[in-house]
Amino acid sequence: MTARDAHGEPIDANATSPAERSGITGGDLAARSSGSTDAVPGTGGSGGGNTIGGSAHLHGPTIQAREVHGGIHVHTTGPGPAPPVPRQLPPVPAHFINRKPDLAALGALSTAARPLIVVSGPPGVGKTTLVSNWLRTLDTDFPDGQLYADLRGHSSAGDPATQSEILGQFLRALGAVTVPLEPAEQSALWRSTTAGRRIVVMLDNAFTAAQVRPLLPGGPGCLVAVTSRRLLSGLRMDGAAFHRLASLDAADGVELLRRGIGEDRVAGELTAAHRIVSLCDGLPLAVALASARLASRPRQPVEALADALARDRGRLTVLEVEGEATVHKALDASYAVLSTETARLYRTLGALPMRTFDAHTSAAACAESLPWAERRLDELVEANLVEDLGPAGCRFHDLVRVHAQDRAHADDSAEARTLGLRRVCEWYLEAATAAQRRLTPAQLTLERLPARPRPGLPVPFTDDTGALAWLDGGRERLMTALRHAAEHGWHAIAWQLTDAMWPLFLRLRHYDLWIEAHRIGVEAARGDGSAAAERQMLNSGAIGLSGAGRIRTAVEWYERSLHAARTAGDARDEGQALLGLGACHRELGLMAEAVPYLNEAIGVWESCGYPRGSALARTVLGEIALAAGDPAAAIAHFSGARAGMLAVDDPHDAARALAFLGRARVRSGDRTEGMAELHEALAVFTASGAAHWQARTLEMLADSAAESGDAPAAVDFRARSLSLYETTSPADARRLREPAD
Repeated sequence: MTARDAHGEPIDANATSPAERSGITGGDLAARSSGSTDAVPGTGGSGGGNTIGGSAHLHGPTIQAREVHGGIHVHTTGPGPAPPVPRQLPPVPAHFINRKPDLAALGALSTAARPLIVVSGPPGVGKTTLVSNWLRTLDTDFPDGQLYADLRGHSSAGDPATQSEILGQFLRALGAVTVPLEPAEQSALWRSTTAGRRIVVMLDNAFTAAQVRPLLPGGPGCLVAVTSRRLLSGLRMDGAAFHRLASLDAADGVELLRRGIGEDRVAGELTAAHRIVSLCDGLPLAVALASARLASRPRQPVEALADALARDRGRLTVLEVEGEATVHKALDASYAVLSTETARLYRTLGALPMRTFDAHTSAAACAESLPWAERRLDELVEANLVEDLGPAGCRFHDLVRVHAQDRAHADDSAEARTLGLRRVCEWYLEAATAAQRRLTPAQLTLERLPARPRPGLPVPFTDDTGALAWLDGGRERLMTALRHAAEHGWHAIAWQLTDAMWPLFLRLRHYDLWIEAHRIGVEAARGDGSAAAERQMLNSGAIGLSGAGRIRTAVEWYERSLHAARTAGDARDEGQALLGLGACHRELGLMAEAVPYLNEAIGVWESCGYPRGSALARTVLGEIALAAGDPAAAIAHFSGARAGMLAVDDPHDAARALAFLGRARVRSGDRTEGMAELHEALAVFTASGAAHWQARTLEMLADSAAESGDAPAAVDFRARSLSLYETTSPADARRLREPAD
């Protein structure tokens, strides 16, 4: 056979140098398999006119296009050295803080034979660091390697990673010489390659479940850990287990700060260090950035940074360090992938002053339906931008709230932001009015602003218990709306919302909120030019002041109301002020002064045809008689009061009169009837959720049982009463504890 070179010329078999013997140059080599060794050792030289001959050895598939003479030996090259076992997990930063509960939780999930684990959490919470640290502890369990890929789900550097990109990376790391071009063939080869291996795969920064599924290995001995800002709930169908990563607690946050700026600096301003961690919402990224900023300014007091962070506007700018990832950039990336409508809700909620919100609030703020709001809130929860608190609604993490607020200021006009708040205030007024209409219809005497049409947004309760639960569960949101309505000069909304919250104050006795709301309400009614509303606010607020033990201030409010009512010729409000003055004098122990006020109130109300007011005054007269040791007179007053309340369909105040009536009967010697009436009243208060009056009735039962010699029952009733007083009336709780102290 004559060997010829690439130009068709014969090769000299007598050439002596390797280069001459090979006759091969870069241009002459027609083909060489990928990954093989050189075709001939010592390849080089010009190759022009050379031949292969003698004892030349050719390794690997080689094509030579000139003459070959002599004893030529052709060998097929064997496989190269095996690739190293992949150890691709990203390094764990030196400032990693223990996270022991989270590591234990992940360990429990893995030992439960869950081959797919999703770790989710908001941007900057430390998901990548935690998972990388955890997987490094599993070396011996997965000896065939650790694979890592950044899926770029929220990266500003480009589009999310593709299946082909990641599978090619993984297959080559496991030794594949060639990777198929078709995604289906890549997946098949990936499953085959991993079928008999024990490897861990870390898929970082995933965006969707669909992005993860093609990357799942085929062997039962593999473990996949996915990190994402989103919940990736769809992977539940693939058997995934889920772990949500929360922010650092205060101690770990301060420790992270200490590692960055030193023990002495933190110890010298420990309170400021705690403030920084709190203002960073415990996010490791934010705390690390704060630490880096302080480290670059060794003379700056820690307190100065804490003060800068305390201002919401610009807080994220403070947490910027040149050349570093920032919280702002991380949140911008999460915001960028929201749908248009969900981004609108995100901004609208960010502009609201409420720290918690629910689907009804969201729908009202955006003037949309409840199903619309529920879908958008679900998307925000899935993206870990909003935390689901269960029945209490949802909330932003603090830095996310600041980001949402910044986006609202950047993308929406001041008018749009104010309109969202006004809609929410009006919605709260409508819902609270509906609750008041259910729970205390007799109190609803003043007109309300006309309600906006809100198709698809029903009130969030269907019965009395649900109405009171809504008022109580949303009391902080209601108070926030009230404060901001007053600040914006929406006077009618402010005093009407105060009035609509009456059932909350009456039944659950949140005296601090009661008094604050009515102080605002009095000013708002005056600003609205409504004298009737001002009198209502004075009378209702004075009841709260009296209940809180601020009797003298309550008397002042009642006197202002009495003067205004007489000036206006309003007999009903005049009677209310007289009733309040009588009750206050009774509380002060001035019984002789109290009775005339109460009798005058009854006369005024009977003259204007207001039987409910007369029944209220008779209840107080009954209390005075009972305290004076005249149970017979007390029974007469309480019986008349109860009949009057039942006649006007006021079950709450009828039950109050019944409880006092039962106590009076026990004091008169009729224990059986009296205890039965007390238990009947207790059942009414329990069913309605009136915790304060449950406590009062239980106290009466305890006193009645003690007087009858039933010590065990007395102890039980008193303990139950004290438990309720602890939350509804601390002053009564202290009074009840006094004999035992």
